[in-house]
Amino acid sequence: MKFKNQWAIILGGSSGLGLGSAKKLASHGMNLCLVHRDRKARLPQFLAEVEAMRAHGVDVLTFNQDALKAETREEILTALTGKNIKLLLHSIAKGNLKPMVPKKGEALTREDLNITLDAMGLSLYDWVRSLIDRNLFTNDARIIAFTSEGNTKAWPSYAAVSAAKAVLEALIRNMALEFAPFGITANCIQAGATRTPSFEAIPGSDQIASAAERRNPFKRLTTPQDVADVVYLMCLPEAKWINGDVIKVDGGEHLS
Repeated sequence: MKFKNQWAIILGGSSGLGLGSAKKLASHGMNLCLVHRDRKARLPQFLAEVEAMRAHGVDVLTFNQDALKAETREEILTALTGKNIKLLLHSIAKGNLKPMVPKKGEALTREDLNITLDAMGLSLYDWVRSLIDRNLFTNDARIIAFTSEGNTKAWPSYAAVSAAKAVLEALIRNMALEFAPFGITANCIQAGATRTPSFEAIPGSDQIASAAERRNPFKRLTTPQDVADVVYLMCLPEAKWINGDVIKVDGGEHLS
């Protein structure tokens, strides 16, 4: 129980990389606050996962609310008053996947960009700022955000998300610098191609997955468990000197 009495806030914690990380951390004794947006039909499956995590003897709070709203953030952080927040994990995947030059349908608009940048980039700063203001971070806390290879590569219909990832990484670098006096580190994890609901929504995701399998030295895709293992490692005391980095968790997929 390495993380007894410590808490993780996971923004986007009901599926994919966020849920995988939650399950890993719960198995090692970290209490969880999971913020998510799910339809009623999806909730029974998610709540079954929550009960499995609680079976490890940890507390799990869930908020099926919009993490982008200031009132939601304030409500959740009020509920966490007095808790020791070890980790803020940003796994929000609310992005627009319209092409810039569509063969049919609508083109990507400035409003689409603004929505995506806010959800997948700027919202991280809102949460960090509120946690700092409320003095909720414990000593040696961690900020981790998920980025992707689209941060530097161009994929059709990925422009808005790519821009958001660039913003996210810039924020992480500056948080690493400016929040270090508080004992906080900030890093990005760049996962390899992983079959998650957000990945499946990308146009041409099957082709991207096939190309990733061919490129990967291990000839397989990354899994949520692969990524969760590194989130766990980054929360250990031994990881305290890793700061301001983009950590590739892809089995070497990026090498070719």
